[in-house]
Amino acid sequence: MNRTVLNSLLLAAGFVGATAIILYTMGQPLICKCGYVKLWHGVVISSENSQHLSDWYTPSHIIHGILFFGLFTLLLKKASLNLRLALSLTLECAWEILENTDMIINRYRESTISLDYFGDSVINSSADILAMVVGFFLAARLPVRASVAIIVVFEATTTWLIRDGLALNILMLAWPLEAVKAWQGG
Repeated sequence: MNRTVLNSLLLAAGFVGATAIILYTMGQPLICKCGYVKLWHGVVISSENSQHLSDWYTPSHIIHGILFFGLFTLLLKKASLNLRLALSLTLECAWEILENTDMIINRYRESTISLDYFGDSVINSSADILAMVVGFFLAARLPVRASVAIIVVFEATTTWLIRDGLALNILMLAWPLEAVKAWQGG
């Protein structure tokens, strides 16, 4: 394993570990309160959503990684890959912490169809951060067109299958629309 890859892995592990400790001290459960961990949980409107390793929101975290790679590549053209990764991890981990505050949890519950949302489990947040890292490295290796295609396919798929995705999630948090909420409740 080359030095850059090892440094990237250690960097990601450090950020995931620190965020996991913060989330746990904030009161987030380590795993689903159901008492077990699943690789995939596909029921969006349930108390187990955002509690297992992956779910319908995992693609949005891969998109985060693609977008962060693009952002930091544009802003910091000469920066090392690991500096851009560290900045991306900072944003993603900050979001995972903010997302699990009462302010954001209550906002989701008020402005979206996520009435049973009580925040993410620590294992889900950790997996979300790792999904961002996957997206980051996909964008680092793939042509821009392929990265754009991944974003379009993931957004179209989640919008079609669960009536949600990254763009709708941002919209409903920032500027909730009753028509969108009604459509999502479908």
